[in-house]
Amino acid sequence: MNAIAVQDPARDAPLIIGRDAELQLMRRLVGRAEAGEGGALLVRGSAGVGKSALLRTVHAEAAGRGLTVLSASGVETERWFPYAALHLLLRPLDRNVERLPPGHRRAIRQAFGAEQTQPEVHQVALATLELLADGAHRRPILLLIDDLQWVDTPSRDVLTFVARRTDDHAILLVGAARSDHVDPFRWDDQADLDLGPLDEAAAAALLDAAAPELPPQARALLLTQAKGNPLALVELPKSVQGTPEETEHLPLTRRLEVAFAIRTDSMSAACRMLLLILAAEPTAPLSRLLAAASQLTGSAVTLDTLQESTDAGLVALIDGHPEFRHPLMRSAIYRRATITDRLAAHRCLASVLADDPERQLIHLAEAAIGPDEELAARLERFADAAQAQGKIAAGVPALRLAARLVRDPHRQTRILIRAAELSSQLSDRADTRALLAQADLNTLGPVERGRLMLVSDNAAFEPDEPQRRIHDMVLVASAAMDVGDRHVAEDLLWRAAARCFFQDGDAATRAETAAELQRWNPDPDGPHSLAVRLYTEPYRYGADVLPRLHRADLDRKDGYLLHFLGSGAMVVGDFTHASRFLARTAAIWREQGRLGLLVRALAGSWPRFYLGRLEQARTESEEGRLLAREAGESIAWLGLTATAALVAVTRGEIASATRMIEDLRASSLFLGMPFAAAIAQQVNGLLALFDGRAGEAYDVFARIFDPDDPHHHSVSCWLVVPDLADAAVAAGTVDQARGLLADLADRAARLPSEMMRMAEAYRDAVLAPDHDAERLYRRSLTALPEGCLLIRARLHLHHGRWLRQQRRYLDARAPLRTARDEFDRLGARSWAEAARSQLRAVGENTGRRYVNIGERLSSQEMQIALLASQGLSNREIGERLFISHRTVSSHLYRIYPRLGVTNRGQLAAVLTGNDQVGD
Repeated sequence: MNAIAVQDPARDAPLIIGRDAELQLMRRLVGRAEAGEGGALLVRGSAGVGKSALLRTVHAEAAGRGLTVLSASGVETERWFPYAALHLLLRPLDRNVERLPPGHRRAIRQAFGAEQTQPEVHQVALATLELLADGAHRRPILLLIDDLQWVDTPSRDVLTFVARRTDDHAILLVGAARSDHVDPFRWDDQADLDLGPLDEAAAAALLDAAAPELPPQARALLLTQAKGNPLALVELPKSVQGTPEETEHLPLTRRLEVAFAIRTDSMSAACRMLLLILAAEPTAPLSRLLAAASQLTGSAVTLDTLQESTDAGLVALIDGHPEFRHPLMRSAIYRRATITDRLAAHRCLASVLADDPERQLIHLAEAAIGPDEELAARLERFADAAQAQGKIAAGVPALRLAARLVRDPHRQTRILIRAAELSSQLSDRADTRALLAQADLNTLGPVERGRLMLVSDNAAFEPDEPQRRIHDMVLVASAAMDVGDRHVAEDLLWRAAARCFFQDGDAATRAETAAELQRWNPDPDGPHSLAVRLYTEPYRYGADVLPRLHRADLDRKDGYLLHFLGSGAMVVGDFTHASRFLARTAAIWREQGRLGLLVRALAGSWPRFYLGRLEQARTESEEGRLLAREAGESIAWLGLTATAALVAVTRGEIASATRMIEDLRASSLFLGMPFAAAIAQQVNGLLALFDGRAGEAYDVFARIFDPDDPHHHSVSCWLVVPDLADAAVAAGTVDQARGLLADLADRAARLPSEMMRMAEAYRDAVLAPDHDAERLYRRSLTALPEGCLLIRARLHLHHGRWLRQQRRYLDARAPLRTARDEFDRLGARSWAEAARSQLRAVGENTGRRYVNIGERLSSQEMQIALLASQGLSNREIGERLFISHRTVSSHLYRIYPRLGVTNRGQLAAVLTGNDQVGD
């Protein structure tokens, strides 16, 4: 046997022409990574446009500069093996895994199959980040991932997690993905490089370099056909004589596939079969590939046969394994083969992979001709086992194949729904929608219809026609309950009730949803019942439900039940209990690494704002916004962004608040979500009020109370009462405001939450006639819920302002000082400036402005400082916040001098008394 030349990607860089700007960008990013300033770049473009060539060039240059280069490529056939791409990428760091703390080491080992169970994906992601951060501390690391569109979902989630956390590390992550893929891959906030075709001059130069002896007529034809695609310019000339004329009308990708396939026509039959085996199973060991090819041809296939394919430039041997030089070559070989040969290839692979049940099942399914009930049952059992072990990503393709192999349409649809449920758990919305599209709705029973509706609602939330969608959910929930599936019924009714609040369902829709719950005769103290009633008919059930909620057990261990209680309290403005329940919920999900659920729990930042815990509301809403993007929680992102904007405008961060509201209004979901629209309108009103445009501010706030306005919300509108009252006094529209709030007393009696008591107390005092104002200010300050610190300070401010208007200047100073000091302590800079202005108007020098600790630190720095002051180690803080311990160390290095401290003990002393940063 002859030796085969082995390709070394660090040395064998391709010829690059016409990509000077792109290479300059990548070299600049590599240089920044060497300096400890990491980053991430996603290169997007069509097939053959040169993404892989760019990555190989950067690989060679970075290795030459001494960086650790880790590379991997997505393979279409590997997508159902969880963490397959990540395992390949991190294989050179295998020894370093043993140096990790036990929890991180276990997560990686479990992910890579060393144990039967698999951890949550974000536990693997954090462990991967720590592994890379430790390695980069010794030597900068370049990560290269080609064909991201074919990377398995868990690996892709881990890479996305890492991409957003490279800034503080000597890590550069560069990925490449096809822009024309059905589900285009993105890294959201990270940079994108869209790679287009070469210009005419570069295309001509590349063609002349690749095929210098082409006749002028052929050269002109190829330049026209290639359309600036580098791969076409290099590969089409090699088969220009054999390409059929009819391919001229095919898309360029197909023409390239045909060109690659034609190059196999002159090869031996054994070589063609070996290439087919490799195309069907690109990652199997070389010995297994040769064995399968030998079975397929009926004679021994050796390395001499492999040499033939490498000589033809179709395959390269890298680290002892054959790989196609371009993914299109693999698809070309597979398409070129006859159906008979493809089926035979899969049967042979199933035979030689008998000791690998997962891969064997793939090939048995691909080799099946028509229905095969026994094989379908095996695939379902495999999916059962995979799900039990936490390997959800492996179960999805198994069920997809199983559905294809059964005769019974009802069973097929049931399998597809189950596959969609698992895909939904992976947050793979495109795949979930594709699976649901195959389901035959005519075969569904009540339970299957309910499951389908649940998955569909999660995969593609549609905000239009809310009343009809809620009605449909209630009907299906009713049917599921009638046939005995309480779990599906309760889940659906919960979602219908949630829509009643978030989309502000009309009275009839809310009543229908609540009536269905009543029909089930539920436990009146059950968390599900309490939440549904508060979501749907708060004015009917509030007086009965709130005391029950207050008696609920805060020490529950079930995060779902705690979320029912916390979110139910939140939507009716029961701030204190919402904050407590959701804080406990967040702690549970944080400990378990359940990012999607954690994001929803961080919505507790909204009630914290009204409790005056601005710093905590800021840190939680900012963290939640970032994690919501990561977890695909678009609805939660709306609420968290609205809260972050509300905090920002109160802290005097006008530009930041304005930018966040613009982002919020740009969301495709915005107009279908009145709960978020109301807060956005509230922020816009505050921006106008702080800018001295009182009349405009009043009009903006008033629209929230107009049922015909898209910013109206029938419950959340009461949160805006203090803002409306302030604007009314400043704009001289007090009588209009009183009329607008005429229903408040009746609603507050039926829903005695902190929100309603706060609104009533503030309105009574601020909009009171002068002859009764003094008495009503005293009464309102007593009636105001104890925890509403921000609103209490505002009431003191307005009391002082009223006293000044009555020319009682000395009397005005005490409430104005109280307001100023409390605003300073809370970090409410916009209101603090208003209090200082009033104090100056009554002749008092206000002195230097107090700088709140939160003004010196970013939201994440404040989180880190608080946790460090509580004695947590850097690793423990990193695990809490889903960042590396080295990032924590870097932040603390910057935090200490800003606060004038040198250690954790001093940090604790500085933060003592700043009671708004923690419960």
